[in-house]
Amino acid sequence: MRKQSTNNCTPCSGRAFLALLAGWWLLHSTGVFAVEPLSVSGNRILIDGQPGSLAGNSYFWSNNGWGGEKYYNASTVSWLKSDWKSTLVRAAMGVEDGGGYFEDPAGNEAKVRVVVDAAIANDMYVIIDWHSHYAHTHDWSQAINFFKRMASDYGHTNNVIYEIYNEPKQVSWSSDVKPYAESVISAIRAIDPDNLIIVGTPTWSQDVDQASYDPIRGYANIAYTLHFYAGTHGQYLRDKAQIALNNGIALFATEWGTVNADGNGGVNHGETDRWMDFLKSNNISHANWSINDKNEGASALWPGANANGGWPASSLTESGNKVRQIIRTWAGNTPPNPSDCDTVTLPAKIEAEHFCEMSGVQIESTSDTGGGSSVGYLDTGDWMSYNITVPSSGDYTVSYRVAALGSGGVLQLEKRGGSPVYGQLDIPNTGDWQSWTTIQQTVQLDAGEQEIAIAVLGPAWNLNWLDIQSSDNNPDPPGQGIVIEAENYTYMSGVQTESTSDVGGGQNVGWVDAGDWMAYHDIDIPSSGNYTVEFRVAALDGGSLSFERAGGNPVYGTLTIPDTDGWQNWTTISMTVYLEAGRQNFGIGVPRGGWNLNWIRFTRL
Repeated sequence: MRKQSTNNCTPCSGRAFLALLAGWWLLHSTGVFAVEPLSVSGNRILIDGQPGSLAGNSYFWSNNGWGGEKYYNASTVSWLKSDWKSTLVRAAMGVEDGGGYFEDPAGNEAKVRVVVDAAIANDMYVIIDWHSHYAHTHDWSQAINFFKRMASDYGHTNNVIYEIYNEPKQVSWSSDVKPYAESVISAIRAIDPDNLIIVGTPTWSQDVDQASYDPIRGYANIAYTLHFYAGTHGQYLRDKAQIALNNGIALFATEWGTVNADGNGGVNHGETDRWMDFLKSNNISHANWSINDKNEGASALWPGANANGGWPASSLTESGNKVRQIIRTWAGNTPPNPSDCDTVTLPAKIEAEHFCEMSGVQIESTSDTGGGSSVGYLDTGDWMSYNITVPSSGDYTVSYRVAALGSGGVLQLEKRGGSPVYGQLDIPNTGDWQSWTTIQQTVQLDAGEQEIAIAVLGPAWNLNWLDIQSSDNNPDPPGQGIVIEAENYTYMSGVQTESTSDVGGGQNVGWVDAGDWMAYHDIDIPSSGNYTVEFRVAALDGGSLSFERAGGNPVYGTLTIPDTDGWQNWTTISMTVYLEAGRQNFGIGVPRGGWNLNWIRFTRL
């Protein structure tokens, strides 16, 4: 082990120096490396001499005033390690753009060092990225001197990876990028003979095939940068990457996104999954872009997310949630199956996290009624199994408490192993990972002890619980139900009442506009279970309503109100929801106005 040289970061503060000194003492007092060395053999990056790959996160540009710099702290690194199970972070130090290294070398280098020190303290690998599109056109000595300082101060650790050119644009590999790279590599290797060095490739680090025809020679442990964005780059780029691998060079996806190459657009789940399969099958390590709260699709965080980590699922964007799941499961970091599994006798409500076996799912806290945990991060092919005892053969109503940020989710109830299939349900878009609604199906089950499973046929939804009740022996037989006259609201905003010509006369609520609402408090629900909730409506041009807990969360469901061709031409629409026993406060929201409401009726199924 080499002795660490004096820290050459002239602008570093006393606090930064003490942090460096503490890191030096921890490393050198133990005499043991906390992470294994990386090396290159042919077209593979090896971890301690064995095939493998790393999964982690790239920070946003470090540039002053760009917004992402607030996340360059030890707390976020620690959170990524503990919660996301990341084994890798990337410090993307902006160079020539405003607020970057050329304008503020001291400030930007200090940000990088904070991330590097934290990664070492958390036993993670860290990429030191010269985040430039024009590095070969600048004074090379600036990159050389920067990486000499990094190599002198950190080259004795196995943690550090040098990325010497982020994304060259549409330039020549052999005439532009390669000469620059060889000069920087030579300077690093004079100090650090073995840590991994990654070299960017032309066309925003996509033309890895060009580099494979004229690779850098004479130095060990060199890899090449592959960047992709799933919304833009598909099979054609994987084909180029395969050519590079076939020609014998090693690749590292130091930056990739789930969305379009400009950072915008929605998550392309299918193409992202195909890219992950390609990386896994070829042992290619990767860092996702980016840990930031910028209002764009590629950001992992919603605007305003805590600058120090500790992010709940609600702080993660669709991309952030998907990437977190990818990283957590990359090296088998999935929650363990319970050590024992109780068999549940029907009728019963089963908490989703009390599975007996599972594949691919994760457990998280839930803000649904009753708190506790839910199962989330569900991808196509995941499943959970439960042991149940069915007292008698017959029809059973199965209710599922679900939440989803988008559409496309599908669940399948089946016997453990996949056959027979009892039924399938589409998961509605509830608007948020913690906005819950209840869906149900009726299935036929045979008597006896058995294993059932919930399989994920369509991804991206959460499950809090399932409730299985006999349809043949309902404890609360159907009746007239609980009727609430619409005008008997406890509170309201924006609506008016008027006389109605509907059957029974009386009054109805009208002049209903988008954003109006009505609340009905202290509604006594006699028993927990599934209820049909009917709404007596009239409309001249249609509209929509939402049925929710008073206050707006959770939303039990939404309904489209048909055009009845008159304000007093009445029809009844309905939804099925699961309601808990006891006094409840309900609300009617108005996503789209232009309708009247006469009454609401609850009937136990």
